[in-house]
Amino acid sequence: MWFGSWTDLFRVLLVGSAAYVWMVAVLRISGKRTLAKLNAFDLIVTVALGSTLATIVLSSDVSWAEGGLALVLLVTLQYVAAYVSSRLPGGRTLLTARPTLLVDHGAILDGMLVRQRVSPADVRQAIRASGAGDGER
Repeated sequence: MWFGSWTDLFRVLLVGSAAYVWMVAVLRISGKRTLAKLNAFDLIVTVALGSTLATIVLSSDVSWAEGGLALVLLVTLQYVAAYVSSRLPGGRTLLTARPTLLVDHGAILDGMLVRQRVSPADVRQAIRASGAGDGER
């Protein structure tokens, strides 16, 4: 099937937009641990594009036009988020998490680890991976 109906296409636009906003909100609420290495929008687009592609390929309930529109929608929303984040005053603050100090002058801040749901082992691993650890502790 190449085209179902205009209603189906509008459903993809509405549900896709709502799902994107919901996913960003859930990732922001879940904290930095969820996004240890990826930018939230990179993670969303990577997972969503793969899932959408699989649905288009494997589900006869989704027309090619709906799936293609969903892919375009995700990429467009990613572009808009990147634009807002990089070009509009306050956009970065609105869309991304602020950095959190977890180590101060070599001392791990236990209260901040609990608040951000990060373990001391995760912090030590990140320090070692960055090459910043000198092995004294």
